[in-house]
Amino acid sequence: VQLQASGGGLVQAGGSLRLSCTASGRILSNNAMGWFRQAPGKEREIVAAINWRGDSTYYADSVKGRFTVSRDRAGSTLHLQMNSLKPEDTAVYYCAGGRYGYETTTAQHYRYWGQGTLVTVSS
Repeated sequence: VQLQASGGGLVQAGGSLRLSCTASGRILSNNAMGWFRQAPGKEREIVAAINWRGDSTYYADSVKGRFTVSRDRAGSTLHLQMNSLKPEDTAVYYCAGGRYGYETTTAQHYRYWGQGTLVTVSS
């Protein structure tokens, strides 16, 4: 499975971006998917996750109310709508395909990883 993330870029604080992640090679319709991010000098952290059916989600406290994770019904595309962006949201964002159907916050529970897309939020 290959995951291709896109949609990153430079945006001013308060702005919005929409990240997308497309899976190829195998449909991940039975797998949870998630977004992680890693800022310079910091460890990778969970941002949001969604279960295989798309009806259960998890958000990190730092993005709750500002970010929305979704997936298409075929299970091959994952999105992250990011609103009210803050400079502290600056990071490389990674999409990931889970080993299980339920959403999880643990990186070890994700088997497939995209290459990352850079999000830079200026103040």
